[in-house]
Amino acid sequence: MNVQIKNLYCFLTLVEVGNYTRAAEKLHLTQPTLTKIIQRLEEHLQQPLLIRNNQKVIATEAGQRLAVSAKKIVGQWHRLQEEMNSLSGLQTGQLRLGVCPMMGEMIIDLLSQYRQRFPKIDVTIVELGGYAAEQALLNDTLDLTFTALPTTHSQDFYSHNLQGYPLLACLPKNHELALKNSLSWQDLAKHPFILYNDDFSLAKLIRRLTQQANIELHIAAQSGQWDFIATMVNAQMGLAILPEPICNKLNSSALVYRPLSPDLTWDLALIWRKNLPLTAAAESFIQLSRELTPASNQI
Repeated sequence: MNVQIKNLYCFLTLVEVGNYTRAAEKLHLTQPTLTKIIQRLEEHLQQPLLIRNNQKVIATEAGQRLAVSAKKIVGQWHRLQEEMNSLSGLQTGQLRLGVCPMMGEMIIDLLSQYRQRFPKIDVTIVELGGYAAEQALLNDTLDLTFTALPTTHSQDFYSHNLQGYPLLACLPKNHELALKNSLSWQDLAKHPFILYNDDFSLAKLIRRLTQQANIELHIAAQSGQWDFIATMVNAQMGLAILPEPICNKLNSSALVYRPLSPDLTWDLALIWRKNLPLTAAAESFIQLSRELTPASNQI
């Protein structure tokens, strides 16, 4: 059987996106070309790999098994390519980097300086919530990812701490809790609450802390977009918790922010797998991160 690595990558992209048109756009292919690639895979394996369900493509049992193995194969091929690239003194290569959508402005300086120092390294940035990013690392579809601590699979990762930011309660200016200087979990539990999507580390942190405090929040909505969360708060759909840099960016006169009691921080870190060798591009990114944040510690 002769199956090209590129075809496996196309299959994985289609499974991830769940739509032929969007997957073809992401792969810079025409939809008929992508369709033929999948058909060839099915012919080679003599198994149906994908089915359409309400215009969404989902993997069959055979497709799911192929996806598990394909991730390993594509990841190993990526590392082999990077080993070859490193022989040229890091002149070329690829870095697969995960970034939480909320972290953009906090890490842009690091990304910019890396680009200036290594202009020929192709940095592929994938936006994922913290938990989803951890899974991508474990599946070897990312080299590194930014996330919020603590991680769910801490035993599997090394981490380089970046910076911690206060987390603040966000509420409408005319809300009754705006009269208080700080807010407790008990205060928040009395009102509808807008939470992050479940694949965000911050959502898991909030759920864990409220469980420890024996508090159950009334979740009115969930979102992965901080600006949409703020809009829902402004529309008085509920309260939310946002990192201080996001609060400063909103700059809305209709919203107010209060510290939490006890204090809560959003601790950012760069993490990577313990049991996989780093590519040269990933090592150089970690080294630059350490240069820019010399006081941080590796865990």
